[in-house]
Amino acid sequence: MKLLVKIAALAAVVALLGACCKCRSYQRKFSKPLVGTEWQLVQLNGQDVQPEEDAYTVLFGADGRLSGVGACNRLMGTYQLGENRALTVSQLASTRMACPGMEREQTYMDALTATTHYEMDGPMLMLLSDGELRAVFQAKP
Repeated sequence: MKLLVKIAALAAVVALLGACCKCRSYQRKFSKPLVGTEWQLVQLNGQDVQPEEDAYTVLFGADGRLSGVGACNRLMGTYQLGENRALTVSQLASTRMACPGMEREQTYMDALTATTHYEMDGPMLMLLSDGELRAVFQAKP
């Protein structure tokens, strides 16, 4: 019986050590909070997006409002957080300037409003719609 207890204790220690891997340390070191961080779009509907200064960003404010930029238009709206990383974006509006990349800007806005929840991995934010990855952002320095 004592041997079984020792084996169980050893297994528990091994499991705890395995949970403390370098990847978890990396996530803690480089993770950013959802609220208050400016996020730069790096992938939209499975397609890589080359980060551009002052384009395709979003910021979730502490007051429940979001702001950002599409291809050239400023975005504003509201968001609500729920249990299990639920995220709902609503009342999304933008300025109405015409510029190159308007189709991508509309797709970007559609991805934001379709969001049902989010995941975070280190400095990365993933927006999902009913389990489907819609957009990936990287925290801006």
